[in-house]
Amino acid sequence: MNEIKPSRTGRKVFRGVVVSDKMNKTRVVNVERTTRHPGYAKTMKKNGKFYAHDEANESRAGDTVELMSTRPLSSLKRWRVSRIIEKAKN
Repeated sequence: MNEIKPSRTGRKVFRGVVVSDKMNKTRVVNVERTTRHPGYAKTMKKNGKFYAHDEANESRAGDTVELMSTRPLSSLKRWRVSRIIEKAKN
């Protein structure tokens, strides 16, 4: 029988910068988004801090990472680090 694996195309993906790596297997990532104001139609920048799961503790503060949505892992963590796009220049 041919089993079809479910794809992960419906998951949200964000790109952001790691702000804090003090916790074990948890990273705080700042994501900057641009949105349009509903009334004035002006482009605005919005910042959001997301708690993300990093299983191998690979990312460090200053790294640019890609986040993928996942099931709730704790009271704050709903994201995981899918890959490190760029390492910090230290």
